[in-house]
Amino acid sequence: MGTKIIMPELGEGIIEATIAQWLKEEGDPVAQYEALLEIETDKVTTEATAEGAGTLLKIFVPAGETVPVGTLLAFVGAPGETVEGDAPAETAVSTPPSSTPQPISARPGHTNGQPAAPTRYTGRISPVVSRIAAENDVNLDLVTGTGLDGRITKRDILAYVENRQSPIANRQSPIVNRQSPIANRQSPIAGEVQPLTAMRRSIAEHMVRSKQTSPHVTTVFEFDFTAVALHRAAHKEQFARDNARLTFTAYLVAATVAALKEHPLVNSSWRDDGILLHHDIHLGMATALEEGLIVPVIKHADSLNLLGLARAINDLADRARQKQLRPDEIQGGTFTITNHGVSGSLFATPIINQPQCGILGVGKIEKRVKVVNDALAIRPLAYVSFTFDHRILDGASADYFVAAIKDKIENWQ
Repeated sequence: MGTKIIMPELGEGIIEATIAQWLKEEGDPVAQYEALLEIETDKVTTEATAEGAGTLLKIFVPAGETVPVGTLLAFVGAPGETVEGDAPAETAVSTPPSSTPQPISARPGHTNGQPAAPTRYTGRISPVVSRIAAENDVNLDLVTGTGLDGRITKRDILAYVENRQSPIANRQSPIVNRQSPIANRQSPIAGEVQPLTAMRRSIAEHMVRSKQTSPHVTTVFEFDFTAVALHRAAHKEQFARDNARLTFTAYLVAATVAALKEHPLVNSSWRDDGILLHHDIHLGMATALEEGLIVPVIKHADSLNLLGLARAINDLADRARQKQLRPDEIQGGTFTITNHGVSGSLFATPIINQPQCGILGVGKIEKRVKVVNDALAIRPLAYVSFTFDHRILDGASADYFVAAIKDKIENWQ
């Protein structure tokens, strides 16, 4: 008996996803638990695997399509086996609508020939649809949904936005229509447009929104990692026996968690009615990927010791690069650390991961000359920056927080 490949439920609130690419073609052999395709949401790209071995007999949904959770994507079975299931209705070729005019009173959004008062759509929609509607000021009551039970899909709202006629756009402007030699001149710069992936678009929107939302201020400290380097050298093999790679990041996370406990205002979010202090510490760890950046979250980081943090960091970073993270594993962070030093950067001014209060940036750890007790010494040093929301923190409170991290790193035992 063959195996149906179904669009998986990728997390709470995720009701649809996009087929980024198929890793196999029809007729290809498939091993059990082998990756078949990449699935993309607004925030994460992950792989879907086959529960059973066989041959990929049929692909129902091509790459680029967005379909609801539970949709039949493909069928894997023995060569010559009857394919079970039909192509989902949303991927079928639609029949052109009838050209017969529809009475105004029967059209959506009209009552007795008069436009209905704008109301917000209250049905079940995905975060993607919600974002597109908000960005383009779309009244969802005026969008016809072609999804299951009339649900509005990403394709529906994009089609509506594209086809919507704007009186301003249609207005004939003498300035716009004026023939200008400058406007008609061919640009001497040749190039091509690279299409945006969902991840790149999401990163861009999030970064712009963050800069528009929070007044960013950055303070920079220099950390001496001598004590940490000695501790790491003495315990690295022991951690390896416990299946954990002991990295400098684990120490930074542990020190940051301890400092957040001492300075709870940093573990917060701004709201119009006050500052929301988070009781739990869910620490985001920015991880670079080939196609962008992702921030997996260590949930309840304050409940883990150094070994537990090292294991969590290893696991999340490895699965992020293998595209195996679930959407809920990159949500709910209350503070973020970005280790930009792995690429050789000395220091940076990272952008806050909204709606958090701040983000810690760690530069390259390298041996430099430092004056210690009026003598020159060679020490492993790094610049550590803290970018914070000036609505929540002032300079002194931000400095006290970073100083607490610095003290733990430089006096590690």
